Amino acid sequence: GLRARDLDAMVLKTRVTELLKIEHPIIQGGMHHVGYATLAAAVSNAGGLGTVTALTQRTPELLRDEIRACKALLKPGKPFAVNFTLLPSLAPPDYGAYAQVIVDEGVPVVETAGRNPGKWIAFFKKHGVTVVHKCVAIKHALTAQRLGADCISMDGFECAGHPGEDDVGNLVLLAKAKTALTIPYVASGGVGTGEQLAACLALGADGVNMGTRFMATKEAPVHDGIKAALVKADERSTTLVMKSVGNTERVYKNDVARRVQEIEKENPGKIEAIRHLVSGENYRKSFQESGDPDSSVWSCGVVMGLIDDVPTCEELVRRMVADAERVITGRLPSMVGGRSGLWSMVAGRSRL
Repeated sequence: GLRARDLDAMVLKTRVTELLKIEHPIIQGGMHHVGYATLAAAVSNAGGLGTVTALTQRTPELLRDEIRACKALLKPGKPFAVNFTLLPSLAPPDYGAYAQVIVDEGVPVVETAGRNPGKWIAFFKKHGVTVVHKCVAIKHALTAQRLGADCISMDGFECAGHPGEDDVGNLVLLAKAKTALTIPYVASGGVGTGEQLAACLALGADGVNMGTRFMATKEAPVHDGIKAALVKADERSTTLVMKSVGNTERVYKNDVARRVQEIEKENPGKIEAIRHLVSGENYRKSFQESGDPDSSVWSCGVVMGLIDDVPTCEELVRRMVADAERVITGRLPSMVGGRSGLWSMVAGRSRL
């Protein structure tokens, strides 16, 4: 294996590590009932960017407590983020009060997500907060760039949670983002290994954002039963629900999810027919109390096919960076032979 000294020497420098003032280009994205201070601090202390999920906290004051708990766990100089998701809701939370707490507490980075983020991007930017906007389509990324976002989290169809309604995977999405965007972007959805980190950098991304992979870490505040399910499952262990209501969600494939799909077939477009099965409180109990992966509808990504262990956040981040560097400095250069006539032709054209 790699010696600790070798791992310490490995640093991938990108526009995102510079922008977010982090050591490694790896972000832990916001996750409902998972993004608490303990996980966020563990990721940030490992050299990535950890994220506290604002709306997991029932009130703005509880968010303030969670932010302060995160700060208390951080090593000196380590930044962290808060996820601020705008959800379609009949009774929306007091977003203004949550946003004010984020600013008051001096949170350096905010991950925005959801519909019509313009007002909130402007608010956070006015207060000197770096904004990473998560979106699922190039057109939304271009809008966020125009509205002043500093970075985009490009969320492909592979992702846990809400992949949008376009069904475009990251292989195309990331390559297209490179030609479309001028601000940095990270790859979100389906990522869990260093080889994938290297691939994302090769496609033009400046780092990766991971959710499901960070759920299967020692510090993730979810029940061991859920972590065991993530390790045992494979890339075919997810399914899509809520497609009929235009709010598609990628979730763990179990009988509850199949029941939601059956009800949707019978009552397409009627959220009230499935609300009792898809409520967040159901999976909060699975994550924090029962640990039973078959008891609720809960978000996870196809990356489960690449999760074989439950390391600490530091072990995971270091391993990924070491594996990415091995690909970048070892495997890829070994494929480039002498300069062929084709190379001269391409080089000549690029100089024109």
